[in-house]
Amino acid sequence: MTGTAISALTLPLNNGFAGLPPAFYTRLMPTPLPAPYFVAASAAAAALVGIAPARLADADFVELLSGNAVAEQSQPLAAVYSGHQFGVWAGQLGDGRAILLGDIATADGPMELQLKGAGATPYSRMGDGRAVLRSSIREFLCSEAMAALGIPTSRALAITGSQQGIMRETVETAAVVTRMAPSFVRFGSFEHWFSRKKPEELKILADYVINSFYPQLQAQDNPYQALLAEVCRRTAHMIAHWQAVGFMHGVMNTDNMSILGLTLDYGPFGFMEAFDAGHICNHTDSQGRYSYANQPQVGHWNCYALGQALLPLIGEVSLAQAALDSYEPAFAAKMNELLRAKLGLRTEQAGDSDLFDAMFAVMQANHVDFTNFFRALGNLQLAAPQHDTLLRDMFIDRPAFDAWATQYRARLLLEDSVDATRKLAMDKVNPKYVLRNYLAQVAIDKAQQQDYSEVAQLLAVLQKPFDEQAEHQHYAALPPDWASHLEVSCSS
Repeated sequence: MTGTAISALTLPLNNGFAGLPPAFYTRLMPTPLPAPYFVAASAAAAALVGIAPARLADADFVELLSGNAVAEQSQPLAAVYSGHQFGVWAGQLGDGRAILLGDIATADGPMELQLKGAGATPYSRMGDGRAVLRSSIREFLCSEAMAALGIPTSRALAITGSQQGIMRETVETAAVVTRMAPSFVRFGSFEHWFSRKKPEELKILADYVINSFYPQLQAQDNPYQALLAEVCRRTAHMIAHWQAVGFMHGVMNTDNMSILGLTLDYGPFGFMEAFDAGHICNHTDSQGRYSYANQPQVGHWNCYALGQALLPLIGEVSLAQAALDSYEPAFAAKMNELLRAKLGLRTEQAGDSDLFDAMFAVMQANHVDFTNFFRALGNLQLAAPQHDTLLRDMFIDRPAFDAWATQYRARLLLEDSVDATRKLAMDKVNPKYVLRNYLAQVAIDKAQQQDYSEVAQLLAVLQKPFDEQAEHQHYAALPPDWASHLEVSCSS
């Protein structure tokens, strides 16, 4: 294996993050992969950075996206950060298997390109710095699926692979996924400098984030308090979106929380199937810290950790607390807004919370499939309870559903709801297709046999999650029996 080459490709790369002092990162080249090959690419992500999707399969791009070559303008680096993991201070962490290539200017601002799985860095903590095909496919598909659902997220440009063996629980093959985001700065990036009692570096980072991504905050009396408040708001809204589609991140450590309120670092994630508010999607999470029901409060806890880190800049505990106090009302307001949309409600009424609570209680008691229930609910006819058969059959306790449906119909009558109009609106917010773990596993199994067609097909379906796609009905099916044995963990 030879060293990293300079690519003949000319990419319009800058690197705003590289303009920070050297203490914030380590400059290094990716570690080349032997005989890399193209696996998949997202045309939607490519369009964001002005790259023709077909070019991504060309040999020169495959070399670049595998870390075997870098563009001449690139300044590859791995960033340092720290963080709390499962609620415990973990100290210094950093980009252990990710290397930032630089950013590309777009109409909406810079978009950073980062290789995940590009080899060891000084922050790898005894790891090999590699990613495997299995986890790379999961991250690639979920990043793009979440974007199509309208949820704030990092993006995934492409996957490349290699037959190089990588040891995890078993020997797997290596892969690199190219991720994109305006910034990969995390809550833990600020915790790092706070924990080291480095107020100058803390201020440099905060000013970089404000000037680059929140310039409207510069004019505030206390820009750092305003930054904390804005991050709280964005984080609350992001997690409300997660809850509304049944998404579980699985490892909401502070080093996995984006300062821009983006869903970041896809690992042991899952989408809710049989509803259980206590469901834990991460097999490693033995205490259930990151269960579905806990996600909103964990988001708040993480914001407190960020608030502590920013306190030397904010200056007064009361000001930091005021910013943090905005999280819960922001989450509640967004969650209620999303639930009203999911139920086809156009107005806000005093009893809505009771209606939502009753709905989740009957879903919990009957373990109804989350995605299929909300999608089917759009077919409910206001004046024809006798046609509720398909909905009722989702419930073991049909009288319990009938009781809730009566409550729901009464609520719809308050705003003179029209069936056809309501269904159109509900189908635009209740997806028919989500990335169920078994669908990802089918694509992974084929890819491990060097058949990448299912990755491409599944991506195409997930990029239109609200469309009926009659020819792809089987992607909305309940999981087969074998799927009950699937487990994902922090190695996923």
